[in-house]
Amino acid sequence: MSHLVHRSLRADPPLAVRGEGIYLYDQAGREIIDGSGGAAVACLGHGHPQVIAAIKAQLDKLAYAHTALFSCESAEELADIMVGHAPGGLTHAYFCSSGSEGNEAAIKLARQYFLEIGQPQRVRFIARRQSYHGNTLGALSAGGNAMRRAPYAPLLSPAFSHVSPCYAYRDRAGEETEEQYVARLADELEAEFQRLGPDTVIGFMAETVVGATLGCVTALPGYFPAMRAVCDRHGALLILDEVMSGMGRCGTLHTWEQEGVSPDIQIVAKGLGGGYQPIGGILVHGRVIEGLNSGSGAFMHGHTYQAHPVACAAAVAVQQVIQGEKLLDNVQAQGALLEQRLVERFGNHRNIGDIRGRGLFWAVEFVTDRASKAVFDPALKLNERVKAEAFSRGLACYPMGGTIDGRQGDHAILAPPYIATAAQIETIVERFGAAVDAALASVNA
Repeated sequence: MSHLVHRSLRADPPLAVRGEGIYLYDQAGREIIDGSGGAAVACLGHGHPQVIAAIKAQLDKLAYAHTALFSCESAEELADIMVGHAPGGLTHAYFCSSGSEGNEAAIKLARQYFLEIGQPQRVRFIARRQSYHGNTLGALSAGGNAMRRAPYAPLLSPAFSHVSPCYAYRDRAGEETEEQYVARLADELEAEFQRLGPDTVIGFMAETVVGATLGCVTALPGYFPAMRAVCDRHGALLILDEVMSGMGRCGTLHTWEQEGVSPDIQIVAKGLGGGYQPIGGILVHGRVIEGLNSGSGAFMHGHTYQAHPVACAAAVAVQQVIQGEKLLDNVQAQGALLEQRLVERFGNHRNIGDIRGRGLFWAVEFVTDRASKAVFDPALKLNERVKAEAFSRGLACYPMGGTIDGRQGDHAILAPPYIATAAQIETIVERFGAAVDAALASVNA
């Protein structure tokens, strides 16, 4: 047995020894399509020579410098790439080592902003149920993943409350139009502001497209403008978590570009560095920065490895490849093909209730019956069966249980690298379809 604390202590996972393009290889020589990019991380696949060369070049120049003393060229360049053109009014960047750290930084910056502008009574955040913002205690408090929260509930902050997600497949009433459903969700957010006291709320936090917890759920048209309007009415911030859905995953560099809003603080991570180095961060609106600059002039937060030179160099190269190889065009084209093939394969499948997503970020939700939307018994662990069946066929996907409430419901995500070809998308759907049928046969037997 391994001496590592693996995700399961009862069985060691296969050992990955090599990666090339969209493929991973284990110690037995098996070729596995990385059909989910890990956890929607490996946006360029594995072994991209331009990124590897950038990492090596940075190591030859500077491996580490503490940010209390120095900045570094790669961090400055990455910030220029991300916010030098002030997208949506975002003018500054802070880089750390993960999405969880990014969400922690966003939470602390948002609180400090209101301290600096003379509103210390703002101490509450509103987020959404069945969301996920990371595994550190602050980020877990913000998130609404009931399964992951449960063991640590006594340690989680009461500063966070949660409203409904925009989950039209299950939560929109049959007689409601999309516009009425969005209005109802806006009313729910308004009611939560009123319950807490509108002048006590720091901000509303949401994933622009919900990631692993709910499975690639996109918002209905008008949803985010409606949420923005509630925040603006009460002077609160809009904080958008694009750790999983952003950096091109949904077809535009920032997913909020498709929603008709821009955030006050945005969290980024996975697609920022593509897994070549650990990196995450926040992008911050100019007015938030001005609030701090007019006050203390400093962000009261920091990490030893923030703006790490090698991590930032890797992320610079990843972003240059995305732009230089016009990969957002490929995400849009292959994303449309992935959607088409999933609909063709599962659109009339009795055990697939919903097919949803955007770009190269898609999920299917499993049901025992399409009409009733009834779920499988969680004890059957259908999502784990799909994972195992897919892996046995040479495909890695990203399954999850507890879709509906942290206990009930199953879904599986496909999030191929941005470099995927049409032929590879066809193979992914073919293998995934066979895996789903085999897993369902095992529980329906």
